[in-house]
Amino acid sequence: MIKYIFFDNDGVLVDTEKYFFKATHEILLKQGIALTKEKFIELTLVGNEGGWRLAREKGFSELQINEMREERNELYAGYLAENSLLIKGVKNTISILSNKYNLGIVTSSKRSHFDLIHKNTGILHYFNFALAREDYAKSKPSPEPYLKALETAGCKKEECIVVEDSERGVNAAAAAGIKCIAIPDSLTVTSDFSKAETVLNNVEQLLAVL
Repeated sequence: MIKYIFFDNDGVLVDTEKYFFKATHEILLKQGIALTKEKFIELTLVGNEGGWRLAREKGFSELQINEMREERNELYAGYLAENSLLIKGVKNTISILSNKYNLGIVTSSKRSHFDLIHKNTGILHYFNFALAREDYAKSKPSPEPYLKALETAGCKKEECIVVEDSERGVNAAAAAGIKCIAIPDSLTVTSDFSKAETVLNNVEQLLAVL
């Protein structure tokens, strides 16, 4: 029996991944590095290297990459502050599910970005907890974020289900031994979701399968 639903944040609850790509693309382009959407998907939404691998391959030092990362984070934060982010149907779906299940968020976002994202979404009160990037050592596709979620929720693997939009997220849930529902967005629609229990078209369809 499912007691807890663990939601990914970016791409599931909020439409932010396109702004993360935009910010990363712009910062790398200033250094003469072209980050295509396809390469971003490969490095960030399937793997865990990020666009900085391209900078390393061009010979940039870790110090230089850290400076680029900080600049990207500031640019990304600006995009988050300027745009409406909540995905259509999320608030109603979450409000209904919260009457039957406990809910948690497990995100790869930095806590500062997460807080900025949800400054005006009005949905955080539906969730029992939210784990951000600083709350675990290894990010998805490592199982650690979802193992930490199990510990935080105090429940067994078979009592939980994960909702993800990316291949790396689905793989993280599978590695943690937790069933996962995939809801691809425009950036992840062609990804491999073979490890997911089912693939839905939108978040509202959760109400029919849970």
